[in-house]
Amino acid sequence: MNAPPEIKFFSGFDPETICETYGSPVYVYDAAVILRQLETFRAAFAELPHRILYAAKALSPVGVLRLLKEEGAGLDAVSVQEIELGLRAGFAPRDILFTPSFPSDADLDLAVELGARINIDNFGALEKFSSRHGDVPCCLRLKPAVIAEDDAARWYEESKFGISAEELERAAKLVEAGDLRVEGLHVHSSSVILDADVFAAAAKVLFEAAERFPALEYLDFGGGIKVPHREEDQVVNLAELAGRLAPAYRDFTRSCGREPELWFEPGRFLVSEAGILLARVTGLKKNGDELLAGVDTGFNHLLRPRLYGAWHEITNFSNPGGKPIEYRIVGQLCEPDDLAVERTLPEIREGDLLGFHNAGAYGASMASNYNSRPRPAEVLLQNGEARLIRRRETLDDLLGTQPGA
Repeated sequence: MNAPPEIKFFSGFDPETICETYGSPVYVYDAAVILRQLETFRAAFAELPHRILYAAKALSPVGVLRLLKEEGAGLDAVSVQEIELGLRAGFAPRDILFTPSFPSDADLDLAVELGARINIDNFGALEKFSSRHGDVPCCLRLKPAVIAEDDAARWYEESKFGISAEELERAAKLVEAGDLRVEGLHVHSSSVILDADVFAAAAKVLFEAAERFPALEYLDFGGGIKVPHREEDQVVNLAELAGRLAPAYRDFTRSCGREPELWFEPGRFLVSEAGILLARVTGLKKNGDELLAGVDTGFNHLLRPRLYGAWHEITNFSNPGGKPIEYRIVGQLCEPDDLAVERTLPEIREGDLLGFHNAGAYGASMASNYNSRPRPAEVLLQNGEARLIRRRETLDDLLGTQPGA
């Protein structure tokens, strides 16, 4: 009889030991994978002057932010709370770019007070910024009119982010009249963009607009670089993207006599593959022709399958050599909360430990307390140690915001 296949957990750690220590469910992140992805990104753009700002919205524990800060990354923050987390992690204020969507006046004022770089998203916000903070440098987020044959063109057209081409002329006149210093231009990209040509088209818009702003220090291409969740997934080839950007950048520098840095804001690319959600099987149930496996988590902890139909590979760590059987994996919520459907896995038994892969990005960061369930602990594997970076919530945490409860 053949021995069951050996499954290596992140950095050699045993998943059962992790759960015995920190409970189930639990999010686990491998620092080595984060650093590998960071180096991969840097290597792709090594021939261009560039900087990486980690998109904190993907995964925001201070322990993860500190890891990336120590490796020389900057921070993309979409809320003043993310700015404050970044400062707590040790980022210098000017290493943080505040890229909000429709911020309140109070948020914008606080971001300026905290010293972060400011990204302006629309003409109305630019008018207010000019009157309230005219002496503070800013970045302008643009909305490129990109022609493409897939979802990318529609995404740019329908996107709420950025100053449109029609508004750019007005914005440039306001900048000149108010003597504003525009230090950067930015474009918000999406993971629906799978073609380097589309990124190159967006870059062309930035390079053309950059000629109007002589004080530019950087051109920020945003994020949107995804990782494959299964073998057939199409993703942007970083080397190809760098190859497309390089000649356009050199043409720009020759014509303008300036060499602004190229900034990128990867989030998912850096942390998605580094994360796994471990969950315990609490029961099995026959449902017509289906076999349901219930686990001690749900879309309150991993929302992406429900919200986006996202695919997460699943490993049965307890029975890797079991007979292949098709399951529907469901959670504990009082809702239809399928985590996977028609998924063939080694035989699942009550008490088995399952791992949901590619859960580092937009997993814990999108978790909630739906059904009054606490959010799980988060653990970082680094330098041969498993370190708790966010403890499991308790009922006291849920009651702490309810006066008189």
